[in-house]
Amino acid sequence: MMVNTEQKQLIKTARITGVWYLIMAISGILGFIVFHFQIFVSGNPEQTLTNLVELESTARIRLLLEFAIVISQALTAVWFFKLFKGDYEWEAWTLGIWGIVNALAIMISAISIASAMGIANSDISAIQDKVLLIQVFQNIISNAWGIGGLFFGLWLFPMGYMVIKSKRMPVWLGRVIILGGIGYLVSTVIRYAGIDLSFNSFLTLPATIGEFWMIGYLLIFGIRPIKDW
Repeated sequence: MMVNTEQKQLIKTARITGVWYLIMAISGILGFIVFHFQIFVSGNPEQTLTNLVELESTARIRLLLEFAIVISQALTAVWFFKLFKGDYEWEAWTLGIWGIVNALAIMISAISIASAMGIANSDISAIQDKVLLIQVFQNIISNAWGIGGLFFGLWLFPMGYMVIKSKRMPVWLGRVIILGGIGYLVSTVIRYAGIDLSFNSFLTLPATIGEFWMIGYLLIFGIRPIKDW
């Protein structure tokens, strides 16, 4: 009876983790892929300034989605810690801490978006001053996400390790997640080393596959009892 109760609680924890992870994924796709480039035009701070003024409501949606990413990332890390801390305390702490660092990196981006919006709608009369400040914040946003790729990759290592070690989820899920972590690290290093490789964007593909696989598994199955493996 105690085993069944503990397993039910673990499944509940796993599914809550999956919900937060799903919210993080959806808000990330909407915020960074769908809405971001409607406002922030790479290499064109003048157009970005115009967008921040003329599309203010869209810019605010972009900012609120960044808030959603920060909150859901932090809560996903906390619930992953809760899920695995019983058997893998050190690894769970590592995943939790690195996941929080992810959230902090995105929070820097959120602060910069809010600052850019404030500058765009401020009383500063010199347009060139506004453009210069917008460019600075635009670069901070880009690099918060870019350099944040180091920890986007790092937090996948303990996640994949615990999946493989516990055997309470598919072993290949853990392997794909670890491969995704390697891809994020390599992709980030290549980008900031100034190396232009056509396949660089594909290095993070295993991470995307692994994370959505993880979300689906958490939501549908939760976590398997040890005896089933």
